[in-house]
Formats: sequence, C-alpha cells, structure tokens
Amino acid sequence: MRYLEDMEVGQRRDLGSFTFTADLIKAFAAQFDPQPFHLDEEEGRKSLFGGLSASGWHIASIWMKLAVADGQREAADAAARGEKPAMWGPSPGFRDLRWIKPVLAGDTISYASEVQSLRASRSRPEWGVLQMRNTGTNQRGELVFSFLASVFVQRRHPQD
Repeated sequence: MRYLEDMEVGQRRDLGSFTFTADLIKAFAAQFDPQPFHLDEEEGRKSLFGGLSASGWHIASIWMKLAVADGQREAADAAARGEKPAMWGPSPGFRDLRWIKPVLAGDTISYASEVQSLRASRSRPEWGVLQMRNTGTNQRGELVFSFLASVFVQRRHPQD
C-alpha cells in the first residue's frame, strides 16, 4: 500500500474485472436483496431492466473485494522489496453512489479507482485523507457504477 506522499491526483488503478452470471446474481439476491428482478429471469425481462439484473449492492461488494485484493497484492509487493507498506483505512464514508445502467447476467464489469483529491489530516498529522472516484464499466465500455470514497492513508512524513 502506498503512502499519501506517493499518491497524486489523477492516478488510476485498474482493480480487475468480474463476470456476473445468472447463478451468482440469484445467490447474492436470495441472501441480501431478494427482489424478483434479481431472482428470476422472467421477472427480470418484465422489469424496466429488461433481464435478470445484479443487485447494486452485489456490484458494490465486488468492487470492495477487488479493491482489497489489489491492496493486498500491493502490500505483498512492497514487503518483497523490503519496504514497509502504508496502512490504509478506515473510511469515513462515501457519497454520490450511482448505479447508472443495469448489470445483466453475462455482463463483465471492469473496476477502477482514480485519485480525486488528497490532503493531510488536520487532527491526526500521521494520516491523510484520500478521495477516489471508483467506477465499473461493462464490456461495451459503458459506465454502470460510480461512487466517491474517502479513506484515511498513512503518511510517510507526518511533519511535512
């Protein structure tokens, strides 16, 4: 994980992609969002989505899974180079969560994060606050998911 000083506005990280199959959509929905258009193909076709659609919370949870895995890879790479990785988190929250287009069974979503702003924390000088625009884009290049997240990031040089 990178320190606040290692980050700059505009930096982008591709987090990976995920294919939402009908079985995965239904399993998530059955447990967490049991609405008919997430559980049944015919109900999905009759809905304004036009097909079996993934829950927005499913789409968001996959972003989280991929973001954590990316951070773990980055920390392991730093450790392999003999560097101490920075600590990240917790997050004080997010805003502007948008599910822009439906994610239908068979869609593959590619996730990314882009630094929007960063600053030193006023109350905790050893930490900074990073804001990232997080997105998901389908295989047709259409933006389907977006939110702005804030996260605390350790600073390498808190006195600066």
